[in-house]
Amino acid sequence: MLIEQEIITKDDGAKILATLAKHVNMQLGESAEDVHMAVEEAVLSENGPEVGGNLHIAKSRNDQVATAIRMVLRNELLVIMRTVAHVQDHLTEVAEENLETVILEYTHLQPAQPVTFAHYLLSYFDMLERDLQRLQNLYVRVNLSPLGAGALATTSFPINRDRTAELLGFNGIVENSIDAVSSRDFIVEAISVLAMISVNLSRFAEDLIIWSSPDFGVVELPDEFTSTSSIMPQKKNPEVLEVIRARTSHVLGNLMAVTATLKNLPSTYNLDFQEITPKLWDSVEITRASLDMMHKILPKLKVTADISSKVSKSFVAATELANTLVRRHRVPFRTAHKIVGALVKSLIEAKLTFEDATPVLLAKVSQDVAGIKVTVKEEEIKELVNPLKLVQTHNVKGGPAPVEVKRALVTREKQLFATKSNISKLDKALEEAENKLSSVVQLYFYPQKVKT
Repeated sequence: MLIEQEIITKDDGAKILATLAKHVNMQLGESAEDVHMAVEEAVLSENGPEVGGNLHIAKSRNDQVATAIRMVLRNELLVIMRTVAHVQDHLTEVAEENLETVILEYTHLQPAQPVTFAHYLLSYFDMLERDLQRLQNLYVRVNLSPLGAGALATTSFPINRDRTAELLGFNGIVENSIDAVSSRDFIVEAISVLAMISVNLSRFAEDLIIWSSPDFGVVELPDEFTSTSSIMPQKKNPEVLEVIRARTSHVLGNLMAVTATLKNLPSTYNLDFQEITPKLWDSVEITRASLDMMHKILPKLKVTADISSKVSKSFVAATELANTLVRRHRVPFRTAHKIVGALVKSLIEAKLTFEDATPVLLAKVSQDVAGIKVTVKEEEIKELVNPLKLVQTHNVKGGPAPVEVKRALVTREKQLFATKSNISKLDKALEEAENKLSSVVQLYFYPQKVKT
């Protein structure tokens, strides 16, 4: 850009570019003040002050730092996007295998209603889909160039900020120079999005931890992601999931720390920023590693399929019995709710299960608590004990019926394909910018071989 704007000569620019290309993987010595000065010293040592001394024209460490953070962060965001998509891939694959695998779902950690395992997995697919949308929206705001803002007031040299943004693969610039060097809201936003992903991953891990307990017996975790006790040989501890649950909380802590640090800063550049950036990279690493672990665990997850006895003992068919009274016997729902609640209470007090419910008992309870005699057939009660049939009745859009979940799966798979295509476009745009920059640099080395 400096060459194109005739701020430095083509010959001097070619020498500086050659040195920069040679030292692209340079190691910092202990005497280096920082990476920026180390690079400048390398250029000076090879080209002398007459040429190398012009490297820093129209630049400041302030705008260079902000630019470098954004360049690294956009790459990290693409990695995380791809990893989220991989987790979604496995969620759909495991869901496809469990369209008719019935499990109990819980509210307040109490047995609530049966659903399919596929339906449960799609709930996390959708949570992660919103996370992906947030990541893609964030990427738009991250991929803007602060370069050329200088220390805070740009420069008196006739630079072309749009050209540097183009060559570095940015979609535009952070226009106001003070905003360009002093804003770190993109870091707060990034950690905030990562914190949301972390919350979702932690809840998923918590589900699997609880459900892998023999007391729940919903899933069995792969051996390689668990460990036994040093004293109790029967134990199968979900340690990897516990680490995910713990480490994701660090991202929430980083969000609070960064926000608190920024809150009291005056405008433009402050060295406090150096304490913020490591929190960003820590959050990126934790989120990426946690997603990767989930990506590895999911394909090997085993589901306990037979929950017939649990359905009976936990009375989760009660809601559908109330619905049956409404639908087939014209009982108002609140009255039906009261009748079935009393029926369940009487069965529990008698140490009986839902399988022991009879039309006679239901008629007596309905008379006692509601002053009406509800007469149902034996098969109306017995058909509610079959968990798969119970789930099949919930054939509403977004519901757990296998046929509806199958429809939802097809939709999600198309959605995931579109998301992957968009991520690939973002990857390709950065690759094309890198190639363009390389081509322009080579133009000054070999002007007779390269065309602009």
